[in-house]
Amino acid sequence: MALSEVYWDHQIPLPKLAPVQAKVTVALVALLCFINSYDGEFVFDDSEAIVNNKDLRPSTPLSNMWSNDFWGSNLSSNSSHKSYRPLTVLTFRLNYLLAGGLHPVGFHVLNIILHSVISALMIDVFAILIGGLAHDEEGRMLNHAPKTSLLAALFFAAHPIHTESVAGIVGRADLLCALFFQLSFLTYCKAFNRGRHQTRELLSHLLLCAAAMLCKEQGITVLVKSLLFFNLFFLLSSDFVSEILRPGLLTRLALMGLGGLSMLYARWRIMGTGPPAFTDVDNPASFEENIFLRIVNYNYYYSLNAWLLLCPWWLCFDWSMGCVPLIKSATDWRMVWLLLLWCIMIGLISQALCSQDSQRRRTLTLGLVLLVVPFLPACNIFFRVGFVIAERVLYLSSAGYCLLVLTLIQGFLLFFPPSPFQKLLCASVLALLCVYVARCALRSHQWRLEQSLFTSALSVCPLNAKVHYNVGKNLADKGNTTAAIGYYREAVRLHPTYVHAMNNLGNILKERDELIEAEQLLSKAVSIQPDFAAAWMNLGIVQNSLQKFEEAEHSYWNAIHFRKKYPDCYYNLGRLYADQNRHVDALNAWRNATVLKPDHSLAWNNMVILLDNTGNLVQAEQIGREALKLLPSDPTIMFSLANVLGKLQKYKESEGFFLHALRIKPDAASCHGNLAVLYHRWGKLELAKKHYELSLKLDPEAPGTRDNYNMLRRKLDKLKRHTP
Repeated sequence: MALSEVYWDHQIPLPKLAPVQAKVTVALVALLCFINSYDGEFVFDDSEAIVNNKDLRPSTPLSNMWSNDFWGSNLSSNSSHKSYRPLTVLTFRLNYLLAGGLHPVGFHVLNIILHSVISALMIDVFAILIGGLAHDEEGRMLNHAPKTSLLAALFFAAHPIHTESVAGIVGRADLLCALFFQLSFLTYCKAFNRGRHQTRELLSHLLLCAAAMLCKEQGITVLVKSLLFFNLFFLLSSDFVSEILRPGLLTRLALMGLGGLSMLYARWRIMGTGPPAFTDVDNPASFEENIFLRIVNYNYYYSLNAWLLLCPWWLCFDWSMGCVPLIKSATDWRMVWLLLLWCIMIGLISQALCSQDSQRRRTLTLGLVLLVVPFLPACNIFFRVGFVIAERVLYLSSAGYCLLVLTLIQGFLLFFPPSPFQKLLCASVLALLCVYVARCALRSHQWRLEQSLFTSALSVCPLNAKVHYNVGKNLADKGNTTAAIGYYREAVRLHPTYVHAMNNLGNILKERDELIEAEQLLSKAVSIQPDFAAAWMNLGIVQNSLQKFEEAEHSYWNAIHFRKKYPDCYYNLGRLYADQNRHVDALNAWRNATVLKPDHSLAWNNMVILLDNTGNLVQAEQIGREALKLLPSDPTIMFSLANVLGKLQKYKESEGFFLHALRIKPDAASCHGNLAVLYHRWGKLELAKKHYELSLKLDPEAPGTRDNYNMLRRKLDKLKRHTP
């Protein structure tokens, strides 16, 4: 399978570097492109896959990773996306352990290192695809296209389409999949070293393929690429007949076929023998009833993916929810893009089949294979996917694009004789690389913070309701609720059934005491999605504020019906019962909240306060002590328990809890005030005077404190007058 030196390689406008120097150069370019994302935050999907994923915690058994999906949900759950990537989650867990918690720097640094390593290894992959397999006497691979493979690897390292995979931590799945994809392919190629088909390498190839699939689903496509590489290379080889008759061929094909089918069957069983459930919001074209229009829209998506590879300027973190309106008729002007895509593809395929230049034919063919095969799992042909466009799925396919670009450059270099035009072309290629590097740096900087990431999408996808929703949510999290309202309203306008935007907008309006509109929004949200538990709970809170107690109770119970383990809802239900003086029901609701969430401080504290207010001091003390066993550093519970102990005349214990609470929260005016009351009762008047004064200094308007302080001063004055 060895080829002679690639004849156009000497015309590539790069110096010929030693293998190690070439790989270091490519790795440094990859590092330069994305290094400014190293100190970024957890953004977008990182929240679900990392921050809220319990599988990363050391307290979670490792076995959970093998039964849960990428987002930490059990694979048997109806809400699971069936994205089974345990090896990727394992690397997240290692990051967590090494950093001692959720510190994003380590996560980002590992992503950047992985991309640099993958980019360097691409030199070997491109060398094989362009120049064929050749080894020296010591078994080391020879590179017959050192300049061409270097330039292709540089284009790959600096392609801006990779930003989501590198700067976004959840892109680790694509990086690890690509790494094992490369290693699997290179191991497969080793099986042909010195003409021997080695079973050991083939088994290693299958194991690495399985590892790639356990990082991300598209890893299975390395088997297809390897088989196509073998068949196409030998089909174009003068030794084709002898290779077909070589002993072990059938064994190799049977081994790979059996391994591939076994992996596909295992993956299918893991999915529960059925694909995940998506909605028309995730992938509207897949829900189009007209088959012709569905195919047309799929092909339009393909053309957009091709455009992103060709011109990666309009990049967006999310392409759903109206970002790409559906084509509804054959007269839509966007049909031009489909025709253009297939004209180009047919032209490339015809060149790959009919070109008189065997090396050009081989490079085009393998470039198309590397472009198309890794994209197959995302093309909607075999099963429905949960996105319209996802830049991260183009990570591997971009390598095929780089090969095609090099073929185009080679065509220009051969067509035009040495002239100023060639120099102009060389300058243009180097300028394009510089533009790619600059674009990567800019885009990775935008991925550092959610605010810059979300706002950058407004100009790319202004019709995307999710973009407006995320901008609004980011603003609301930072306390700018006034600006957030505008973005939430725009999200609802663009997507009138966007229940999450309605829920968040309703929450803000609730806090601003605009209860009527809040009730209307939340009522509409639950009518659209009756199982939206959070919206039911928030609706109950609003109805409680409007004193619609029966409706509020009904809403709370609906929320609990749709989410069985909902401690916050039980807490709010308890508040409703307390407002109605249904004390037993309130205590039961708060007790349920603490059973479901033992560290629910508010529920524990409300139980203590309610029992205190109703005169059940002994039970209040028991509940307070029980709570402090679970929350030993909670100053609020200490404060409530101290009040109870003071009423029980357990002054010393009460004082201890007050002082402990003040050590944790020294600026708590109410704690100083109540401690002063305790000292006042206890007869420690000077200490009482001190803490009354501290309380009034922190909060001059503290209710009752001023009166108690004046009463104490009169008592002290009276004592002074009667002192001889």
